[in-house]
Amino acid sequence: MTRKTRITTEVDFEQDGLQQGFLQLPHSVHRSAYGWIGIPIVVIKNGTGPTVLLTAGIHGDEYEGQIALMKLCQELQPADVRGRIIILTAANFPAVIAGLRTSPIDDLNLNRAFPGDPNGPPTAAMADYIENELLPRADFSIDLHSGGSSLMYLPSALACRVQSDELSKRQTDMLKAFAAPISCLVEVHGEDRIMLAAAARANVPAIGTELGGGGTTSLESISVAVQGVDRVLRHLGFTPDRGGGEPTHANRLMEICGSDYFVYSPDYGIWEPLADLGDDVQQGQPAAKVFFPTMPWRQPVLAHFQHDGTVLCKRTPGAVERGDCLFHLATECVE
Repeated sequence: MTRKTRITTEVDFEQDGLQQGFLQLPHSVHRSAYGWIGIPIVVIKNGTGPTVLLTAGIHGDEYEGQIALMKLCQELQPADVRGRIIILTAANFPAVIAGLRTSPIDDLNLNRAFPGDPNGPPTAAMADYIENELLPRADFSIDLHSGGSSLMYLPSALACRVQSDELSKRQTDMLKAFAAPISCLVEVHGEDRIMLAAAARANVPAIGTELGGGGTTSLESISVAVQGVDRVLRHLGFTPDRGGGEPTHANRLMEICGSDYFVYSPDYGIWEPLADLGDDVQQGQPAAKVFFPTMPWRQPVLAHFQHDGTVLCKRTPGAVERGDCLFHLATECVE
């Protein structure tokens, strides 16, 4: 905790019991000179023990994790818990209320704002609070995401590759406990502004998810989220068995290794996918055609897969701009 946050809180992190309240992020605007943004927080503590930080709503249009953690807030009681569980169901609260990936206040993406700035705009101030106030209190972290409005994923969990063998093993054990249909190890490739990178800087074992997307939810994606979180909490010793049970599906360990795993739109227009989620594809295979509604006689432009792999993620809107992600792949993990 090296920098002084301006965010205050209604909860006492050291107090036993169930506490519900808000992080108060100062926000002075025309309609409210001395106002604050209220980010909901729940802390459940029962005696001494480790701490787990559970986050969702870092992107406001990703709903599965928000639902899973709201269910947890409503169901868990202190007697069910050993140690401390800190829950943020709507980490980027303005984005959650607007149903947007980025905050409508400052147009910033919280998962590209770490390590943040306590004196910056609201999103940067929240990133700073998570990195410098919450993660130093945590022994473990789970950050729940999905594809949001623009992408659809096969339900999956992920962890970043890290240098520490001990940290890597603990993260891999958490992935196995979460038991999503697919678990991915991800190369960060210099992207140190995400929540999982912040956790790595704090030496906190952390996993994330990509549970579905398309700006909606499904029975499957919510079930993967709810049961996965329950299994990890049980695995780490925070809660007894809450009915998550053992997964009924196989778990594939995969990896995402580089920029050539991604396919981007080469132009502006309307795209036709030439592959679907779960397909196995090969390098050089046509991935998509982009058509031009302003010049319907013009031949479409082709995009190609740059690597062999399985389609893990697919864009959902039909309209595209140059540089929009259309697909990304995963491959079987060699470890």
